[in-house]
Amino acid sequence: MYDRILVPVDGSDSATAALDHALEIAGDHDATVTLLYVADTNEPSQTRLGTNVVDVLEREGDEIVSDARERAADSDVPATTDVVQGVPHDAIVDYAETKDVDLVAMGTHARGSLERYVVGSVAERIVNAAPMPVLTVRAIDDAPTYPYESVLVPTDGSEHAAVALQLGADVANRNRATLHLLSVLEDQLFGSITDQTERQNRAADLLLDAESTAIDAGADDVVTAIKSGSVPRRITTYADGEGVDLIVMGTHGRTGLDEHLLGSITERVLRTASVPVLTTNRSPES
Repeated sequence: MYDRILVPVDGSDSATAALDHALEIAGDHDATVTLLYVADTNEPSQTRLGTNVVDVLEREGDEIVSDARERAADSDVPATTDVVQGVPHDAIVDYAETKDVDLVAMGTHARGSLERYVVGSVAERIVNAAPMPVLTVRAIDDAPTYPYESVLVPTDGSEHAAVALQLGADVANRNRATLHLLSVLEDQLFGSITDQTERQNRAADLLLDAESTAIDAGADDVVTAIKSGSVPRRITTYADGEGVDLIVMGTHGRTGLDEHLLGSITERVLRTASVPVLTTNRSPES
């Protein structure tokens, strides 16, 4: 499923958590990991050492990718390293496209090159712009479970949600995991459909179609659920309550999982989910 995985690193706990999780995935997929440090050109980094002018961030980056490469070697995962200059979100996406990677794995809180906005503008722009799936990992006390035993895909019936469903079904199939399909009823989720029974029926139909699609894609253990309330809150509480190991989401949908799922919904899920979140912005056409 993955041959080349890109992991932006900066020495932070979250970047290290993402690296360790990516190394597990890479080992399972026989993939190569590329360890990338971005020296942020928005930050002053030039200094003089004796008669030489050096870039402090690049020197720091060399040390960080060297340490990350040692972690990869300890996991028997082949790894390459690179240090580049640029604006972090642009540099990461450009690099991922140039190297034709299959997955970007990154921490959701970091410092330096990935600082401040990893759950804000940087993460949103990377998740929204990267043509390949992006896996975000938070630094928490418990390391992510892998292989995954339980995968959650929230769905609203949109085309982008359907792409996420295919991705989630593929992951569940490879890991022989239970696949949870969740529809969240929110006031605006189905537009003009206001009758509660009608909304429930529509959600049930969507889940029935999604379950059929997932089974056709190879998932053999599928659970469906309908919940009501705030979409991001229900996604994360469901994941916690059901012991989900991975959340898979599309980044554009329609009302409910829409308007830029990357706005309040995905941003809140990335910020609050206790498990890794795998996002895709692919359309069915792509």
